[in-house]
Amino acid sequence: MTYQESIAYLEGLSRFGIRLGLERMQELVIRLGHPERKYPTIHITGTNGKGSTTACLAAILQEAGFRTGMYTSPHLERYTERMRIDGLEVEEAVFAHAIEQTAAAAREMERDGLEHPTQFEVLTAAAFVMFAAMKVDYAVIEVGLGGSLDSTNVIESRVAVITNVTLEHEDRCGSTVREIAEHKAGIIKKNSRVLTAAQGEALEVIRRRAADCGAVVQVLGEEWQAQMQSVSLTGIAWMLQQPNGSSWPLQARLVGEHQVYNASLAVMAALTVRETAVNQEAVARGLAKACWPGRFEVLRTQPPLVVDGAHNPAGAAVLRRTLDQVFPGREVLFLLGILKDKDIEGITGLLVREQDRVIAVRPLSERAAEAGDLASHFPPHQVEAVPDWEEGVNRLLELAEQEPRKVACVAGSLYLLGAVRPLLLQKLQNE
Repeated sequence: MTYQESIAYLEGLSRFGIRLGLERMQELVIRLGHPERKYPTIHITGTNGKGSTTACLAAILQEAGFRTGMYTSPHLERYTERMRIDGLEVEEAVFAHAIEQTAAAAREMERDGLEHPTQFEVLTAAAFVMFAAMKVDYAVIEVGLGGSLDSTNVIESRVAVITNVTLEHEDRCGSTVREIAEHKAGIIKKNSRVLTAAQGEALEVIRRRAADCGAVVQVLGEEWQAQMQSVSLTGIAWMLQQPNGSSWPLQARLVGEHQVYNASLAVMAALTVRETAVNQEAVARGLAKACWPGRFEVLRTQPPLVVDGAHNPAGAAVLRRTLDQVFPGREVLFLLGILKDKDIEGITGLLVREQDRVIAVRPLSERAAEAGDLASHFPPHQVEAVPDWEEGVNRLLELAEQEPRKVACVAGSLYLLGAVRPLLLQKLQNE
């Protein structure tokens, strides 16, 4: 199977959609010889921040001398982004070989009268296969959706990280924070370690699940304390106080106060995994290296141009707070595209201020809200609907040049970012 053939095969699996449940995945890994059991894993979930935490933890483990696999989703531009070894995307030929092996097992299941695995299940199993073939020392695995019924939850992780819990995917994980927390707490395994920054009733659910599993919980904000010192376009600086009372001064390239908590959880997880090997120097090098494209990513400083994958109310609130911290008092030119099954009113209400301006576009997704429908959430004087997203990009850059004091920001959907980000990078390179 060539890389192009592997992509065609994966795209063909989109017909199966999203099907939560572990039965197909459990059968698939059995037929593949349980590749996920050939290395220790760290499992990461949360409503927001799980990708950043995954990237930071993988970078720290790599700097500590461990061969580290990292599995994340979704991708922005290429499927190979989802699988990395020591920070590098897997090569196309290696990716295709892992997909080929997994596809053979999936087709065998279908021949035996079982359901064919979904696209995400095949990708996840292929990542497990590839990490085993590459003989990683550790694999950091990000949950796709929820936790308990997610395809990644066939792993027996010794460390579970739950960044936070707010409302999202209510159609699949429940309509309350408590119900969603139960899904996310489902990644906690027997006699494991649990690290979280969750609060309130979500934390109660996590503690109860941990107690049932004989797992030890440590909470950022209780046993561990993080105190932000500065946030700027170049990153963040903070103090992390450990349970023994010692404090580490830390810095990271990631931007925004929220990244203090994500990066701190990554440090906590790294120290839990192998404290003797993961020293302060490895942590510092890892955090200096860690990056997470499309999350408050500053593509240009003057006039400012930011892209961010905020696609739910909690993410929108964090993006707005970070814009206010990094660019205090400045108006924002938004290029927005949002999926129609998201809380559009909640996202726009938290993100956009009266003095800001909005260009509404349609993301590249069957689930996308039309530009006109999104524009209807704003007063007519504040918004313009541009159905073609490429024209929307040109309009954003035009307005940014006319009003350089304003901050240009692309947000609302990872589908939008996946299309817009490479185009913006190309245009900026040609300037």
